[in-house]
Amino acid sequence: MQLLISNDQSRVEVGDELLSLMEKVVAEALKGREFPGEPEVSLVLVDDERMAELNRRYRGVDGPTDVLSFPMLEEGEDDPDAPGSGEEVLLGDIVISVPRALAQAEMYGHSLERELAFLTVHGMLHLLGYDHRTPEEEAEMRRRQREVLAGVGIGEEQDA
Repeated sequence: MQLLISNDQSRVEVGDELLSLMEKVVAEALKGREFPGEPEVSLVLVDDERMAELNRRYRGVDGPTDVLSFPMLEEGEDDPDAPGSGEEVLLGDIVISVPRALAQAEMYGHSLERELAFLTVHGMLHLLGYDHRTPEEEAEMRRRQREVLAGVGIGEEQDA
């Protein structure tokens, strides 16, 4: 797995421990999946202003959100689980508003580490084709989120 992390915000300190945790979350979300090549994910940490711009441009929603995912593999494309060529498999981009993550962590009464891990796995699952448009999809996504978080040693708490 190749994870490219870009910290494009300076409002909240994001040290090596947090970056390492997010890398572990991405790896855990990919565990058990096979790709024809090395999966590549881009993780971009931004402030609320940048997130609001992206949210407006890509979702038509005014204001910031906590996490956006931009999958590179669309439904109907070649199956990324099929054995194949060994080239890189670009899964997509995850963008997280770190100030929004901090505010949500405070609101839910848990750590910034837990919130960033949750937002990272949520974004990763969207890259892997999970969604929450129906109650069934929502339940499956929440189940998988709990599995991934447990896999990196983060116990079950209230989901954001």
